[in-house]
Amino acid sequence: MSEKKIKKKKVDTSKNDMYNDDVVFEDEDSEMEDAAMKDKIKKLREALEQCRKENKENLLGWQRARADFVNAKKENEQKMKDSFSFAKGQLIEELLPVVDSFEMAFSNKDAWEKVDKNWRVGVEYIYSQLLSVLERNGVKEINPLGQTFNPQFHTSVETVAAENKDDDEKVVEVMQKGYEVNGRVLRPARVKVARYTDNPENDSEDKT
Repeated sequence: MSEKKIKKKKVDTSKNDMYNDDVVFEDEDSEMEDAAMKDKIKKLREALEQCRKENKENLLGWQRARADFVNAKKENEQKMKDSFSFAKGQLIEELLPVVDSFEMAFSNKDAWEKVDKNWRVGVEYIYSQLLSVLERNGVKEINPLGQTFNPQFHTSVETVAAENKDDDEKVVEVMQKGYEVNGRVLRPARVKVARYTDNPENDSEDKT
C-alpha cells in the first residue's frame, strides 16, 4: 500500500512540474509582448515628436512668408504714396508762380483799384478758388513777417539794420511767400532780416 502511494505522489509531482513549466513559458511570452509593445510606443512617440517638429517648422516658415508678404505690400504702398506725393508736389510747385503773379497784380493797389470792378472781382474769385484747391491738397502759406528768422523755412535775401534790439533777427519784409505741403517745405519764403548792429554777438561775428 505504501509503495503505491509513493508512486502516485511522484506522478502528481511530475504533473505539477509540467504545469509550472507551462506557466514559465507564458511569462516569457508576456515579457516579449510587453517589450514589443513598448518598442512600438517608443517609435510612435518618436514619429509624433518628428511630426510636431515638422509642423512647427512649417508654421514658422508660413509666418515668415506671411510677414515678408505684408512688409513687401506695405513697402509697395509706401512707394506708391511717395511717388504720388512727389508728383503732386511737382504740380503744386508749377502752380506757385501763378499764385505769385496774382499777388504781384494785387500788390499795386492803386493800379488794381483802377481796373474795372466786375473784371477785378472775377479775377479775385479765380485767385480764391486756386488757393482753396491748394489748401485742400495740404498746401500752407509761409508768410513769416515779424517772426524770427528760421533757415528751415526762410531764405534771407538781404539784411537791414534794426534800431530796436528786440527786432534783431526778425523778418521785416517778405519778398516772396513760401509754401509747404503736409509739413514738407516746397519753397522757403524769401525775406529781409533785421540785424541789431550794437548786439555784442553781432559785433563779434563782424570782427571774425
